[in-house]
Amino acid sequence: MHFLRLLLLAALALPARTVSIRLLVTTDLHGNIYPYDYFTTETVNRGLAKLATLIQAERKEFPSALLIDCGDTIQGTPLESAYQLAFAAGKTSLPDPMMAAMNALSFDAMTLGNHELNFGLRNLAAARSHARFPWLSANTRLSPGSAAKPFAPYIVKEIDGVRVAIVGITTPSIPLWEKPENYKGYRFLGGEDAAREAVKAAREKDKADVVVIASHAGLDRDLRTGKTFPNIVPGENMVWNIATGVSGVDAVVFGHTHRTLVNQSIGDVALLQPQNWGGSLGRLDITVEGAPGAWKVTGKRGMLIPVRPDTPADPAILALAKPYHDAAEKELMVPVAASPVDMDGAFARDADTALIDAIQEVQLHYAKAEVSFAAAFNLNMRIRKGPMTVRELSALYVYDNELYAIEGDGRMVKDALENAARYYAPCPAEGCKGKPRTNSAVIGFNYDMAQGVEYEIDPARPEGDRVRNLRYQGRPLAMDRKLRIAVNNYRYGGSAGYGMFSGAKILWQSNQPIRDLMVEYYTRKKTLPSAADGNWRVVLR
Repeated sequence: MHFLRLLLLAALALPARTVSIRLLVTTDLHGNIYPYDYFTTETVNRGLAKLATLIQAERKEFPSALLIDCGDTIQGTPLESAYQLAFAAGKTSLPDPMMAAMNALSFDAMTLGNHELNFGLRNLAAARSHARFPWLSANTRLSPGSAAKPFAPYIVKEIDGVRVAIVGITTPSIPLWEKPENYKGYRFLGGEDAAREAVKAAREKDKADVVVIASHAGLDRDLRTGKTFPNIVPGENMVWNIATGVSGVDAVVFGHTHRTLVNQSIGDVALLQPQNWGGSLGRLDITVEGAPGAWKVTGKRGMLIPVRPDTPADPAILALAKPYHDAAEKELMVPVAASPVDMDGAFARDADTALIDAIQEVQLHYAKAEVSFAAAFNLNMRIRKGPMTVRELSALYVYDNELYAIEGDGRMVKDALENAARYYAPCPAEGCKGKPRTNSAVIGFNYDMAQGVEYEIDPARPEGDRVRNLRYQGRPLAMDRKLRIAVNNYRYGGSAGYGMFSGAKILWQSNQPIRDLMVEYYTRKKTLPSAADGNWRVVLR
């Protein structure tokens, strides 16, 4: 006992020192490895191969840096989609390409993202088994009797005597977007309560000196005013609630919302959100002072290190990903149909276009719907007159969304269009000249256009009363008119203000992505629409 007392006294007598901790952060990589746009074949400044160069430079300066990903990793590009579909069909035994690349870069952990479940439980389990690092999610729990593999709530790493905990939190809104069979055996708790429980355990049980939340959920409000953004899904993005309501958190690094944030804080909690698709590497430096058992955080500083045109892609990562890249390219070059005219998507959110009508035509056909909603996901769409391949057609629909036919009515259509019309900012006193102004609070891919009805949008009118002359089959649309409506699974979930769709009766749902339905449809039809039917317009004054 006397010897132990002497040891304790000796530890207490140790001089205080300073330790620097560095976190490197990625998020929403969405299958981006090559610095390459599979739809335009152009070189782009993003992807894990270029990030690898930045990561290696950081580790050369700071070998103990922790490397964390915030989720939405194994879905997104044709490279990843081609692999996932081949694996599901039993056509490949290769490991998941993102897991292989992340293993090569020695990631320390990854948070479960909602898109990790897009391809079902078998693909999810396989990707986890391929990873040589843990997948974290403190609020994703097993359902009673489930035989699924649980997710670790956090990890603890020791750096120069300082114990650093990384707690994973996943947006709990997954059941709104995914088919039940894709998350069977799992349930999703609120992020704030789960974070509180995990932070307490990390601090008390595992003696963590520093706690960082790695969240696949973003901010739901303006940091300057604290005002909640309009038309949000409750509980989807809870970074603010965690930062203000969970004691013991030093920083939150996060993703999900495809925005960026650096050197901001909520109280004493530092915030950092890197660019999605591997457009930048997040770096968070935390300084602690003291001695083991008595460390105190004294400084936090974040930065975003952008991928630039002159950032070289790491040749080892490119080589590792090449078989997957080649398989995707082979599929993308398959002939599909023909375009009767040149088409450009640059103004697809300003006026009706044949490009969006091409999506609507497919959705109306497969859903056997009377009204269809679709968005312009990719304003860089360029289709030349003549033969088309899977590549050009896929550029119209870059996400792996599935198609639902739901039971709705005229009121649902009107409310959805009013929500979409928030995309336009009010016209100034002198009027909107030539092109409507946009509202920065509404992300462009959340602006849906409707087919099957005719309507006008007047940005000069107040939000909620902008849709004018809404007609169906040549007559004013009655609000109680029953309609079969085609929407994608994310719109059905009610995110981005589309709560009017959430909970509606599902009459039919596809078993393959909308993009694949488009390839199937136009392979048979052989040609795309030559012109828009002009069923909607924006009123400019």
